[in-house]
Amino acid sequence: MSFFLNYIDPGSGSYLVQAIIAAVLGAGFWIKASWHRIRAFFGGQKSAAEQKTEEKE
Repeated sequence: MSFFLNYIDPGSGSYLVQAIIAAVLGAGFWIKASWHRIRAFFGGQKSAAEQKTEEKE
């Protein structure tokens, strides 16, 4: 007799919720930290790091 019990105990459920929240917050932090590079990519502008490199040359 082969059957599976689809049961998520409270510990596993809270871990799953915690992992989802961490993934959402991590993605939000990455987007916030990379916002200037994202805008420069879609807007055709140079990022601050590229501008500083050109000023040194």
